[in-house]
Amino acid sequence: MTNGIGGSTAQAELAELKPWPNPAPAITAQERHARLARARELMRQIGAEALIIGAGASLRYFAGVPWGATERLVAIVLPLEGPPRMVCPRFELGSLEASLGVEAELLLWEEHESPYALVARAADGASALAIDPALPFFVVNGIAKAAPSLKLLDGAPVVDGCRMIKSAAELALMSQAKAMTLEVHRRAARILKPGITTGEVRRFIDQAHRALGADNGSSFCAVQFGRASAYPHGLPGEQALEDGQIVLIDTGCQVQGYNSDITRTYVFGEASPEQRRIWEIEQRAQAAAFAAVKPGVPCEEIDAVARAILAQAGLGPDYELPGLPHRTGHGIGLSIHEAPYLVRGDRTPLAPGMCFSNEPMIVIPDEFGVRLEDHFHVTADGAAWFTQPQPSLDRPFG
Repeated sequence: MTNGIGGSTAQAELAELKPWPNPAPAITAQERHARLARARELMRQIGAEALIIGAGASLRYFAGVPWGATERLVAIVLPLEGPPRMVCPRFELGSLEASLGVEAELLLWEEHESPYALVARAADGASALAIDPALPFFVVNGIAKAAPSLKLLDGAPVVDGCRMIKSAAELALMSQAKAMTLEVHRRAARILKPGITTGEVRRFIDQAHRALGADNGSSFCAVQFGRASAYPHGLPGEQALEDGQIVLIDTGCQVQGYNSDITRTYVFGEASPEQRRIWEIEQRAQAAAFAAVKPGVPCEEIDAVARAILAQAGLGPDYELPGLPHRTGHGIGLSIHEAPYLVRGDRTPLAPGMCFSNEPMIVIPDEFGVRLEDHFHVTADGAAWFTQPQPSLDRPFG
């Protein structure tokens, strides 16, 4: 094989990889405090006197604590005035202090105690509490029982209002993650050979991400050959690569929690006329969506532009197949998928600092699929790519 597909081995490619040079700086405590100040502005707009954020991506965003949610409540409660308060199991104190990225009052609970009374205490007399949209129901229910007079509000306007606009520091971390994943894609293409399995490629991609210094190897990885590529998230089981098959690889990693998510589609061997035709339509749709990005344009308009290109080529309409079965793109940051979304019905105006995938996939049922996925951030003038799109079907990496 040529043009960057095949001709090497996993061992040879991994031997050349080293930790990423000049890594992007970490988010500072100063930036986190600015996020809390912005959250307070948005709380006032919705009439909230306190905000609760549970463990997960938003807790990392506001407090620097990179913990996932469990049955034990770990949360930050932000009142309109005074310091933020961290509610946490007492036995986790040492780990919390090592992770906490902002100054906060600590409210600790023992295993036999209810943490929900501490939440009410942390709200400090507030009459309305904004709820993290990712907070589990059992937590919300516990708060409601512990403080029945407390009005519970949807905190999405606060959380999404902060997280959807990325700072220069966030853009730098995302740029690094995406550049790392594109390098992994390039090297994965070089290890392909007849008979290689999807599992072998996934393992290589994980090892390559680790070698470059990603947080935990691949945050996800989908490798699809041939017919399996006609299913947006693949089929169960292994596939072995054959000549003439579509190769669709969708993978990403994290750098200090910030995500990459890039898809490349090409052919192992000689492409058929139909594979080439669909790939070229996909490329036009992705380019048209990018060109339509301007501050103030509703998110749904970008989806409409991509679908119009497909409709002109006789695909669709709407979600009908052959065509595009899902939205054109999603927001990305500390979560792989986060608000807002490039989909019909999301009328959020585009604004500088927003970051999105651009992936108007085309599915030909039971045959193959083509997805080109790169990410852009909105600028004052339009959009800027994090990674340059795939230049051609025959030379996927230039």
